[in-house]
Amino acid sequence: MTTIDVHAHVILPEIEQAVAGRPGLAEHKALDARRNGAEALAVSGPMVGSRIPKLTQVPVRLADMDAQGVDVQIVSPSPSHYHYWADADLAREVWELANKGTAAHCAQAPDRLRGLGLVPLQHPELAPRALDHALEQGLLGVEISSHAPGVELSDPRLEAFWAHAAETGAVVFLHPFGCTLDERLDRWYLSNIVGQPTENAVALSHLIFSGALDRHPELKIVVSHGGGYLPTYLGRADHGWQARPDARGCAERPSSYLRRLYFDSLVHDPGVLRALVAAAGADRIVLGSDYPFDMGVEDPLERLAEAGLSDADHRAIAGATAAPLFGIKE
Repeated sequence: MTTIDVHAHVILPEIEQAVAGRPGLAEHKALDARRNGAEALAVSGPMVGSRIPKLTQVPVRLADMDAQGVDVQIVSPSPSHYHYWADADLAREVWELANKGTAAHCAQAPDRLRGLGLVPLQHPELAPRALDHALEQGLLGVEISSHAPGVELSDPRLEAFWAHAAETGAVVFLHPFGCTLDERLDRWYLSNIVGQPTENAVALSHLIFSGALDRHPELKIVVSHGGGYLPTYLGRADHGWQARPDARGCAERPSSYLRRLYFDSLVHDPGVLRALVAAAGADRIVLGSDYPFDMGVEDPLERLAEAGLSDADHRAIAGATAAPLFGIKE
Protein backbone atom coordinates (compact mmCIF):
# COMPACT_ATOMS: atom_id res chain seq x y z
CA MET A 1 0.00 0.00 0.00
CA THR A 2 1.19 3.53 -0.78
CA THR A 3 1.31 5.63 2.39
CA ILE A 4 0.44 9.30 1.79
CA ASP A 5 0.98 12.25 4.14
CA VAL A 6 -1.30 15.05 2.94
CA HIS A 7 -0.13 17.70 5.43
CA ALA A 8 3.48 18.76 4.86
CA HIS A 9 5.00 22.15 4.12
CA VAL A 10 7.69 23.91 2.14
CA ILE A 11 9.20 27.35 2.73
CA LEU A 12 9.95 29.49 -0.31
CA PRO A 13 12.36 32.34 0.52
CA GLU A 14 11.59 34.10 -2.76
CA ILE A 15 8.11 34.94 -1.48
CA GLU A 16 9.44 36.70 1.58
CA GLN A 17 11.93 38.55 -0.59
CA ALA A 18 9.08 39.73 -2.82
CA VAL A 19 7.00 41.14 0.06
CA ALA A 20 9.90 42.67 1.99
CA GLY A 21 9.41 46.40 2.55
CA ARG A 22 6.03 46.51 0.81
CA PRO A 23 3.28 48.74 2.26
CA GLY A 24 1.18 46.67 4.64
CA LEU A 25 3.84 44.20 5.72
CA ALA A 26 4.79 46.10 8.87
CA GLU A 27 1.16 46.30 9.97
CA HIS A 28 0.72 42.60 9.22
CA LYS A 29 3.73 41.69 11.35
CA ALA A 30 2.54 43.93 14.18
CA LEU A 31 -0.87 42.24 14.18
CA ASP A 32 0.76 38.82 14.14
CA ALA A 33 2.97 39.78 17.07
CA ARG A 34 0.00 41.09 19.04
CA ARG A 35 -2.02 37.94 18.45
CA ASN A 36 0.78 35.50 19.28
CA GLY A 37 2.58 37.33 22.07
CA ALA A 38 6.28 37.96 22.56
CA GLU A 39 7.04 34.63 24.23
CA ALA A 40 5.57 32.61 21.38
CA LEU A 41 7.44 34.60 18.76
CA ALA A 42 10.69 34.15 20.66
CA VAL A 43 10.27 30.38 20.44
CA SER A 44 8.82 30.18 16.92
CA GLY A 45 11.67 32.00 15.19
CA PRO A 46 14.43 29.61 16.28
CA MET A 47 12.12 26.63 15.83
CA VAL A 48 11.50 27.46 12.17
CA GLY A 49 15.15 28.39 11.65
CA SER A 50 16.32 24.99 12.87
CA ARG A 51 13.99 23.29 10.40
CA ILE A 52 14.95 25.22 7.26
CA PRO A 53 16.83 22.23 5.75
CA LYS A 54 13.71 20.07 6.17
CA LEU A 55 11.55 22.82 4.67
CA THR A 56 13.74 23.54 1.65
CA GLN A 57 16.00 20.58 0.82
CA VAL A 58 14.40 17.64 -0.95
CA PRO A 59 17.07 15.05 0.04
CA VAL A 60 16.49 15.89 3.72
CA ARG A 61 12.73 15.62 3.24
CA LEU A 62 13.00 12.26 1.51
CA ALA A 63 15.27 10.85 4.23
CA ASP A 64 12.72 11.86 6.86
CA MET A 65 9.91 10.31 4.83
CA ASP A 66 11.86 7.06 4.59
CA ALA A 67 12.35 7.06 8.37
CA GLN A 68 8.61 7.65 8.88
CA GLY A 69 7.52 5.01 6.38
CA VAL A 70 5.79 7.64 4.22
CA ASP A 71 5.86 7.01 0.47
CA VAL A 72 4.31 10.25 -0.80
CA GLN A 73 3.93 13.74 0.67
CA ILE A 74 1.43 16.33 -0.50
CA VAL A 75 3.50 19.49 -0.04
CA SER A 76 1.88 22.88 0.50
CA PRO A 77 3.48 26.28 1.12
CA SER A 78 4.00 27.31 4.72
CA PRO A 79 0.86 29.22 5.79
CA SER A 80 3.15 32.13 6.64
CA HIS A 81 3.25 32.70 2.87
CA TYR A 82 -0.46 33.58 2.60
CA HIS A 83 0.11 37.34 2.90
CA TYR A 84 -3.58 38.14 2.65
CA TRP A 85 -2.76 41.80 3.33
CA ALA A 86 -1.25 42.21 -0.16
CA ASP A 87 -2.86 44.31 -2.89
CA ALA A 88 -3.86 42.71 -6.17
CA ASP A 89 -0.54 43.20 -7.96
CA LEU A 90 1.56 41.87 -5.10
CA ALA A 91 -0.92 39.04 -4.51
CA ARG A 92 -0.38 37.91 -8.09
CA GLU A 93 3.37 37.88 -7.53
CA VAL A 94 2.93 35.86 -4.34
CA TRP A 95 0.70 33.20 -5.88
CA GLU A 96 2.91 32.85 -8.96
CA LEU A 97 6.03 32.43 -6.83
CA ALA A 98 4.24 29.99 -4.54
CA ASN A 99 2.87 27.87 -7.35
CA LYS A 100 6.08 27.78 -9.37
CA GLY A 101 8.27 27.29 -6.30
CA THR A 102 6.21 24.43 -4.90
CA ALA A 103 6.08 22.75 -8.31
CA ALA A 104 9.85 23.06 -8.71
CA HIS A 105 10.42 21.61 -5.24
CA CYS A 106 8.20 18.61 -5.95
CA ALA A 107 9.69 18.09 -9.42
CA GLN A 108 12.94 17.03 -7.76
CA ALA A 109 11.20 13.81 -6.67
CA PRO A 110 8.01 13.57 -8.74
CA ASP A 111 7.25 9.99 -7.72
CA ARG A 112 7.22 10.95 -4.02
CA LEU A 113 6.25 14.61 -3.83
CA ARG A 114 3.09 16.27 -5.13
CA GLY A 115 2.13 19.85 -4.45
CA LEU A 116 -0.55 22.40 -3.71
CA GLY A 117 -0.38 26.11 -4.52
CA LEU A 118 -1.93 29.32 -3.19
CA VAL A 119 -4.76 31.65 -4.15
CA PRO A 120 -5.36 35.22 -2.90
CA LEU A 121 -8.36 34.70 -0.64
CA GLN A 122 -8.44 38.45 0.04
CA HIS A 123 -9.20 39.01 -3.66
CA PRO A 124 -11.98 36.50 -4.40
CA GLU A 125 -12.32 37.65 -7.99
CA LEU A 126 -8.72 36.57 -8.66
CA ALA A 127 -8.92 33.18 -6.93
CA PRO A 128 -10.14 31.18 -9.98
CA ARG A 129 -7.30 32.57 -12.08
CA ALA A 130 -4.76 31.70 -9.39
CA LEU A 131 -6.20 28.18 -9.16
CA ASP A 132 -5.74 27.76 -12.90
CA HIS A 133 -2.15 28.91 -12.56
CA ALA A 134 -1.52 26.28 -9.87
CA LEU A 135 -3.01 23.52 -12.02
CA GLU A 136 -0.95 24.67 -15.01
CA GLN A 137 2.20 24.07 -12.95
CA GLY A 138 1.13 20.47 -12.38
CA LEU A 139 -0.08 21.05 -8.83
CA LEU A 140 -3.11 19.17 -7.52
CA GLY A 141 -4.97 22.12 -6.01
CA VAL A 142 -4.45 24.92 -3.54
CA GLU A 143 -4.19 25.69 0.16
CA ILE A 144 -6.31 28.38 1.82
CA SER A 145 -6.71 29.78 5.32
CA SER A 146 -9.91 29.90 7.36
CA HIS A 147 -10.61 33.49 6.30
CA ALA A 148 -9.03 36.63 4.92
CA PRO A 149 -9.63 40.21 6.11
CA GLY A 150 -13.25 40.91 5.25
CA VAL A 151 -13.72 37.54 3.54
CA GLU A 152 -15.29 34.51 5.22
CA LEU A 153 -15.54 31.20 3.37
CA SER A 154 -19.30 31.83 3.12
CA ASP A 155 -18.71 35.07 1.18
CA PRO A 156 -20.80 35.12 -2.03
CA ARG A 157 -17.76 36.54 -3.84
CA LEU A 158 -16.10 33.13 -3.47
CA GLU A 159 -18.83 31.32 -5.38
CA ALA A 160 -16.87 31.44 -8.65
CA PHE A 161 -13.84 29.96 -6.90
CA TRP A 162 -15.81 27.10 -5.33
CA ALA A 163 -17.48 26.38 -8.65
CA HIS A 164 -14.17 26.35 -10.50
CA ALA A 165 -12.51 24.11 -7.91
CA ALA A 166 -15.41 21.66 -8.21
CA GLU A 167 -15.35 21.78 -12.01
CA THR A 168 -11.61 21.19 -12.29
CA GLY A 169 -11.45 18.53 -9.57
CA ALA A 170 -8.82 20.52 -7.70
CA VAL A 171 -8.22 19.75 -4.03
CA VAL A 172 -8.68 22.66 -1.61
CA PHE A 173 -6.66 22.22 1.59
CA LEU A 174 -8.11 24.26 4.44
CA HIS A 175 -5.28 25.23 6.81
CA PRO A 176 -5.82 28.18 9.19
CA PHE A 177 -3.09 30.68 9.93
CA GLY A 178 -3.56 32.98 12.87
CA CYS A 179 -6.66 33.46 14.99
CA THR A 180 -9.01 36.43 15.31
CA LEU A 181 -9.37 36.06 19.09
CA ASP A 182 -6.32 38.34 19.34
CA GLU A 183 -4.87 39.06 22.81
CA ARG A 184 -7.09 36.50 24.51
CA LEU A 185 -4.69 33.88 23.13
CA ASP A 186 -1.39 35.74 23.39
CA ARG A 187 0.12 33.53 26.13
CA TRP A 188 1.23 29.90 26.36
CA TYR A 189 1.01 29.57 22.56
CA LEU A 190 -2.76 29.45 22.82
CA SER A 191 -2.84 31.32 19.49
CA ASN A 192 -2.03 27.97 17.90
CA ILE A 193 -3.02 25.38 20.52
CA VAL A 194 -6.56 26.75 20.85
CA GLY A 195 -6.69 29.16 17.92
CA GLN A 196 -6.09 26.76 15.04
CA PRO A 197 -8.84 24.23 15.93
CA THR A 198 -11.16 27.17 16.66
CA GLU A 199 -10.50 28.67 13.25
CA ASN A 200 -11.12 25.29 11.63
CA ALA A 201 -14.48 25.03 13.37
CA VAL A 202 -15.55 28.56 12.40
CA ALA A 203 -14.45 28.17 8.78
CA LEU A 204 -16.24 24.83 8.39
CA SER A 205 -19.37 26.27 9.96
CA HIS A 206 -19.39 29.05 7.37
CA LEU A 207 -19.01 26.49 4.58
CA ILE A 208 -21.72 24.20 5.92
CA PHE A 209 -24.36 26.66 7.12
CA SER A 210 -24.04 28.90 4.04
CA GLY A 211 -25.06 26.04 1.76
CA ALA A 212 -21.80 26.18 -0.21
CA LEU A 213 -21.49 22.39 -0.04
CA ASP A 214 -25.07 22.05 -1.31
CA ARG A 215 -24.33 24.26 -4.29
CA HIS A 216 -21.00 22.58 -5.06
CA PRO A 217 -21.31 18.92 -4.07
CA GLU A 218 -18.27 17.88 -6.11
CA LEU A 219 -15.87 19.99 -4.05
CA LYS A 220 -12.80 18.18 -2.72
CA ILE A 221 -11.99 19.91 0.56
CA VAL A 222 -9.38 18.50 2.94
CA VAL A 223 -9.40 20.04 6.42
CA SER A 224 -6.26 20.17 8.55
CA HIS A 225 -6.03 19.34 12.26
CA GLY A 226 -8.88 16.86 12.04
CA GLY A 227 -11.35 19.66 11.42
CA GLY A 228 -10.63 21.24 14.80
CA TYR A 229 -13.42 21.41 17.33
CA LEU A 230 -16.31 20.92 14.90
CA PRO A 231 -16.61 17.24 13.87
CA THR A 232 -17.08 15.76 17.34
CA TYR A 233 -19.44 18.47 18.60
CA LEU A 234 -21.91 18.74 15.76
CA GLY A 235 -24.87 17.67 17.90
CA ARG A 236 -25.24 21.30 18.98
CA ALA A 237 -25.13 22.44 15.36
CA ASP A 238 -27.82 19.92 14.41
CA HIS A 239 -29.99 21.11 17.31
CA GLY A 240 -29.57 24.74 16.29
CA TRP A 241 -30.39 23.89 12.68
CA GLN A 242 -33.64 22.27 13.85
CA ALA A 243 -34.59 24.86 16.46
CA ARG A 244 -33.66 28.11 14.72
CA PRO A 245 -35.07 29.21 11.36
CA ASP A 246 -32.14 31.61 10.95
CA ALA A 247 -29.75 28.62 11.08
CA ARG A 248 -31.34 26.91 8.05
CA GLY A 249 -28.81 28.08 5.47
CA CYS A 250 -27.98 24.50 4.51
CA ALA A 251 -30.38 21.92 3.14
CA GLU A 252 -29.59 19.10 5.59
CA ARG A 253 -28.45 18.65 9.16
CA PRO A 254 -24.92 20.07 9.59
CA SER A 255 -23.55 16.71 10.73
CA SER A 256 -24.46 15.15 7.39
CA TYR A 257 -21.85 17.30 5.64
CA LEU A 258 -18.95 15.50 7.30
CA ARG A 259 -19.38 12.90 4.56
CA ARG A 260 -18.72 15.60 1.95
CA LEU A 261 -15.41 16.66 3.49
CA TYR A 262 -12.04 15.07 4.18
CA PHE A 263 -10.07 15.48 7.40
CA ASP A 264 -6.45 14.83 8.23
CA SER A 265 -5.48 12.62 11.16
CA LEU A 266 -3.47 15.24 13.05
CA VAL A 267 -5.47 15.29 16.31
CA HIS A 268 -2.68 14.27 18.73
CA ASP A 269 -4.77 11.74 20.64
CA PRO A 270 -5.85 8.19 19.70
CA GLY A 271 -9.23 8.62 21.40
CA VAL A 272 -9.95 11.77 19.42
CA LEU A 273 -8.97 10.02 16.20
CA ARG A 274 -11.36 7.17 17.01
CA ALA A 275 -14.09 9.75 17.64
CA LEU A 276 -13.33 11.41 14.29
CA VAL A 277 -13.60 8.03 12.57
CA ALA A 278 -16.94 7.44 14.28
CA ALA A 279 -18.20 10.88 13.20
CA ALA A 280 -16.96 11.06 9.60
CA GLY A 281 -15.85 7.56 8.62
CA ALA A 282 -12.32 6.35 7.96
CA ASP A 283 -12.90 6.78 4.24
CA ARG A 284 -13.05 10.56 4.83
CA ILE A 285 -9.83 10.73 6.85
CA VAL A 286 -6.30 11.01 5.45
CA LEU A 287 -2.88 10.89 7.09
CA GLY A 288 -1.41 14.23 8.21
CA SER A 289 1.79 15.16 10.06
CA ASP A 290 2.29 18.95 9.61
CA TYR A 291 5.86 18.14 8.62
CA PRO A 292 8.22 19.50 9.86
CA PHE A 293 6.81 21.99 12.38
CA ASP A 294 6.83 21.46 16.14
CA MET A 295 3.03 21.30 16.38
CA GLY A 296 3.14 18.35 13.99
CA VAL A 297 4.25 14.78 14.64
CA GLU A 298 7.37 12.98 13.46
CA ASP A 299 5.69 9.54 13.46
CA PRO A 300 2.26 9.88 11.78
CA LEU A 301 1.93 6.17 11.03
CA GLU A 302 2.80 5.19 14.58
CA ARG A 303 0.22 7.67 15.87
CA LEU A 304 -2.32 6.10 13.55
CA ALA A 305 -1.47 2.62 14.85
CA GLU A 306 -2.03 3.79 18.44
CA ALA A 307 -5.72 4.37 17.65
CA GLY A 308 -6.21 0.59 17.36
CA LEU A 309 -8.48 0.81 14.34
CA SER A 310 -9.54 -2.09 12.17
CA ASP A 311 -7.20 -3.09 9.36
CA ALA A 312 -9.56 -1.61 6.79
CA ASP A 313 -9.83 1.72 8.61
CA HIS A 314 -6.06 1.83 9.15
CA ARG A 315 -5.41 1.25 5.45
CA ALA A 316 -7.94 3.89 4.47
CA ILE A 317 -6.29 6.58 6.59
CA ALA A 318 -2.71 5.54 5.80
CA GLY A 319 -3.19 6.06 2.08
CA ALA A 320 -6.11 4.23 0.49
CA THR A 321 -8.43 7.25 0.82
CA ALA A 322 -5.86 9.83 -0.27
CA ALA A 323 -4.68 7.92 -3.36
CA PRO A 324 -7.82 8.41 -5.50
CA LEU A 325 -8.48 11.84 -3.95
CA PHE A 326 -5.13 13.12 -5.20
CA GLY A 327 -4.91 10.91 -8.27
CA ILE A 328 -1.95 8.87 -6.99
CA LYS A 329 -1.55 5.31 -8.27
CA GLU A 330 -0.93 2.75 -5.54
